[in-house]
Amino acid sequence: MSPSPIYIVSGGAGASGEQLVHTVLAQFPESPVPVKTVAHIRQIEQIEEVVEKASVTGGTIVHTLVDARLRKALIRLSKKRNVAAIDLMGPLISRLSDLLGKEPLGHPGLYRQLHKAYFDRVAAIEFTVAHDDGKNPEDLPQAEIVLIGISRTGKTPLSMYLSMLGWKTANVPLVMGLSPPSELFQLDPRRVIGLVVEPGQILAHRLHRQRRLDRLGKIESSFYVNPKAVYEEAEAARQIFKQGGFTVIDATDKPIETSADQIVELMTQRFKTE
Repeated sequence: MSPSPIYIVSGGAGASGEQLVHTVLAQFPESPVPVKTVAHIRQIEQIEEVVEKASVTGGTIVHTLVDARLRKALIRLSKKRNVAAIDLMGPLISRLSDLLGKEPLGHPGLYRQLHKAYFDRVAAIEFTVAHDDGKNPEDLPQAEIVLIGISRTGKTPLSMYLSMLGWKTANVPLVMGLSPPSELFQLDPRRVIGLVVEPGQILAHRLHRQRRLDRLGKIESSFYVNPKAVYEEAEAARQIFKQGGFTVIDATDKPIETSADQIVELMTQRFKTE
């Protein structure tokens, strides 16, 4: 039989409770306890529902409610239904209230609001890592910036740099003989940036990469470092940029910061009202 679930109940997103619960569960690696987050609690009815579920499943409730009314209701209902409920916020809030001689605001999600820039940046980095090198193309509409280009145009490092600035960035490789994902042409073309690098420089980067792979005993396709093929790839990419009406940025001999500044300026101008 699987262990009874833990219900994380929160007036916000539930991130604080999730982190603590998973930190504790890491001490029990051979016991896969189901964890269910019930977030954005605002009404007594929501509390009644989760207490009922915990009662039926034999679950445990871990709550981080800062609203005193909701917290008291959860404690009362849990006792009534013999549900184990662990209050992560109440005792500390009461202690600080006594020490400071002040009543708490009782507004859920304040920490996340006060540190919005940080959480936005973390979300952007996670999104960018999950959508590097053409992964998960179905999520492209969620990207704020989409970089496309042939191999060795610097898509990945530029994507990561942009994510550190808080932009959800995806990148899609253009491979000779393969059609780009259909989702690419359904996007707002103002968000898609085609990267180009002078073919000679691309060839130099690819030769350097091939030498490194050779030392590792890996073999790269001869097409990859064929000068004629590189020029053909670059031209095919330009045709795709033209087809989609995408903005083209030449990253030849440019540091990442310069290309990123150019892209951010474009995006800010285009979507400043949003």
